[in-house]
Amino acid sequence: QVQLVESGGGLVQAGSSLRLSCTASGRATSSPAMGWFRQAPGKEREFVALITWAFASTSVADSVKGRFAISRDIAKDTVYLQMNSLKPEDTAVYYCAAGDFRGLRRGSYDYWGQGTQVTVSS
Repeated sequence: QVQLVESGGGLVQAGSSLRLSCTASGRATSSPAMGWFRQAPGKEREFVALITWAFASTSVADSVKGRFAISRDIAKDTVYLQMNSLKPEDTAVYYCAAGDFRGLRRGSYDYWGQGTQVTVSS
């Protein structure tokens, strides 16, 4: 069954904002944390941000710190990635993942979404 569903990607100009959403269902809702990763063509997958359900503890990659913010809505089982001041180098497929705090920070996960494309034009 469907576990993680992302939405909110699209094509925007540099300097714009986008908000990605990831809704968890089924067993994915029992994972203690949710996170975002991204992968650009020809590049390795990159950690972006994560948040814990219980205390909203967060970790954000240095490459996006100050521009991206992660939040969660427990009632909706949904995590958001607010992306501001987007740059062309932010272009990638963004994936949602569920797991534990340390695991996600290392790139390990229990559940993985299908991804949503974010394209930033210059």
